[in-house]
Amino acid sequence: MVFLFLFCIVLLMLNAAAAAMPKHVFAHYIAGNAVHLTQEQLESDIAIAKHALIDGFALNIAEQDPNTDSVLQKAYAAAERVGNFTLFLSFDYLSGGSWAVDRVVDTINRYKTHPAQFYYKNRPLVSTFEGVGNIDDWAEIRNKTDCFLMPDWTSLGPGSFTSVRDKVDGFFSWDAWPVGAETKSLDSDEAWVKAIDGKPYMMPVSPWFYTDLPRWNKNWLWKGAHLWTQRWEEVYYFQPDLVQIISWNDYGESHYIGPIHEDGIPQGASRYVQNNPHDAWRALLPYFIASYKTANRSRIRVTRDTLVFWYHPNPNDSGSDGGTTGNIPQQGQSAMDPRVLAEDKIYIAALVKEPSFVLAQIGDGPVVILEAQRPGINSFEMPFDAQLGNTTFAIVRDGREVAYATGPPITRECVDGKINWNAVVGSS
Repeated sequence: MVFLFLFCIVLLMLNAAAAAMPKHVFAHYIAGNAVHLTQEQLESDIAIAKHALIDGFALNIAEQDPNTDSVLQKAYAAAERVGNFTLFLSFDYLSGGSWAVDRVVDTINRYKTHPAQFYYKNRPLVSTFEGVGNIDDWAEIRNKTDCFLMPDWTSLGPGSFTSVRDKVDGFFSWDAWPVGAETKSLDSDEAWVKAIDGKPYMMPVSPWFYTDLPRWNKNWLWKGAHLWTQRWEEVYYFQPDLVQIISWNDYGESHYIGPIHEDGIPQGASRYVQNNPHDAWRALLPYFIASYKTANRSRIRVTRDTLVFWYHPNPNDSGSDGGTTGNIPQQGQSAMDPRVLAEDKIYIAALVKEPSFVLAQIGDGPVVILEAQRPGINSFEMPFDAQLGNTTFAIVRDGREVAYATGPPITRECVDGKINWNAVVGSS
């Protein structure tokens, strides 16, 4: 889906904002899910991300994956060919096992001189997914690569992290979702910024989380229905040094915002991923990213009214929970009924040029009228109220419809009898 929209002189504004230290937005990209993609398909992904004003990909790579090197070669070549899009390596120490020091050094040195490699403060940026058991490896790695290390060692917690702060150049937090029924706040971001004591901070943003992968013993969800609008609002006010979106293509965890490549869907996830594209979430990114980079929304003029909606397609009483828990008991979180965290509601974001009305309807049910009171982003939620059927949405201003959209049905027909807690996402 192409989103050709929204802003007058965005590039001019972003260049003006870059007078200080430039801000960057990346998307987490699972290299293991791109094994079967051609370079041309990778180029397409990159072009789509670039169109949404994403600056680059954080390439999650696993040492035990024999395809890692071939995916990296294609990805760096694709980014160079598309142009003005950068990449950096994120070494996965949790999903794929620990990395040997020599291989980390060799991998960084192989790509750090590539034209598409992202440099931060004149050094090649490198990150991780966890790896707290290998913290002491990084003194040698940094010495032999001159990399700028911004790891995700979130499992340490801010208190314990302070003891290893001198081993890093910055920090990336994986803490993108609320725990339990609480609303996600800036508390963890503030704690990490305090812990890193003036070093650069990469803030996580994610739109959703639901996973049911028996092969990996993963079957939980976190409350996330408001995250896509809420976290970008927090980014706007918090103004972190960098932002990373989790994720572009992690289909198994349901927080992908990139196109679905069926060959990349992990075993067991097809039930809830197929026919559930999330491309429409990207429709709001140019506004969110421009807001973050300019730090002044008054300089952004919306030139196209845009409506984005999302919801899980099966009411909570329509099938089996399949053993899904709210939270992760294995990690010490209190198990909750997933139905409490995944409410039967439609979530709507209306990006409007002027104050408007938003109309929403489920099947043949009553039309609900919502008021977008200000230019820019307006967010709403609408309960299912036991209604079923296709969804319909519109933005109306001065008695005229300026945007229209329809969505897949809310239905009690569950694939394999299990409730699908992935998000259906659409836009005008």
